Amino acid sequence: MRLEQFDFDLPEERIALRPANPRDAARLLLVRPGGDLADRRVADLPGLLKPGDVLVLNDTKVIPAQLSGLRGRAPEIAISVTLLERIDEASWWTFAKPGRRLRPGDRVRFGHEGRVCLLGTLAATVTEKLADGRVRLAFGFHGAYLDEALAALGDPPLPPYIAARREADERDVADYQTVFAAEPGAVAAPTAGLHFTPELFDRLEAAGIKREFLTLHVGPGTFLPVKAADTSEHRMHAESGVLDAATAARLNAARAAGGRIVAVGTTSLRLLESAADPSGFLRPYSRSTDIFITPGYRFRAVDLLLTNFHLPRSTLFMLVAAFSGLAAMKAAYAHAVMAGYRFYSYGDASLLYPERPQDRAS
Repeated sequence: MRLEQFDFDLPEERIALRPANPRDAARLLLVRPGGDLADRRVADLPGLLKPGDVLVLNDTKVIPAQLSGLRGRAPEIAISVTLLERIDEASWWTFAKPGRRLRPGDRVRFGHEGRVCLLGTLAATVTEKLADGRVRLAFGFHGAYLDEALAALGDPPLPPYIAARREADERDVADYQTVFAAEPGAVAAPTAGLHFTPELFDRLEAAGIKREFLTLHVGPGTFLPVKAADTSEHRMHAESGVLDAATAARLNAARAAGGRIVAVGTTSLRLLESAADPSGFLRPYSRSTDIFITPGYRFRAVDLLLTNFHLPRSTLFMLVAAFSGLAAMKAAYAHAVMAGYRFYSYGDASLLYPERPQDRAS
């Protein structure tokens, strides 16, 4: 499909710079089969789902992946680094700005007054640069010492559409993390999960709605623009994920008993679909996935999708268009813009039903 088919108009003022407070006060747009729309709140979820349904949430934990430093050689210049993927105990793949000003052998010093780790300023050496913009850094610390330094020096890696309008602050440390985050490794939050509170979980449990967890470490590819004119030419960045055997068995049993699998976020959906066989039976999964879902994909493991509102022309908008239908999602997004819904990571949510065959045919 052509990239322009996934475009839509979005006023800048619809981009949320802070989350709803409390989290479950965020608005929720129901997109039912045939494109029927209803305006609700995330707090309404216990009454919108059925006993026996299972929420599947991504328990990845966002690391403080944004670092600021100075290039050591003259002229000294400011360098901004986003951690992408750990290579070994002391090395990371990163994106650096301005990356063109770095070359192998350069030293970068991280830390500034008041934010230097207890072991001293953190230094790293550029050991490799790739054509796709990635820079390999070898840090002066390793293992737990490096983790401690990064925690002391790093900031939350806010999405570019927020970071371009304001700096990260102490509020983001809590706001840009789900209340159930457990497994460190993500450089972006699984944002649909940001809407949940302990109180909402209690109400869902009382309504007979279960919850299960998997892990997919969200990478920077979630923010990278699609540059190919045709979607068939785009390649997704791989992200590592785990669905353990016990969780897969419970999900299979719930579905066999008539419960619906409700993916909380596109990351949960992508891992579930990666772990499902052609019949929809879930198997244990522990490796990377680069699954790219566009219209025409036949979903196997997910019955409903709770997700935020996504960027025009993004792989995530392509995914929701595949799930509920491109025409239905364009109409839903047009309604959301007109009705004042807040978009993107700190924005409102939608609860999507799958496209019906008769809607697909029309």
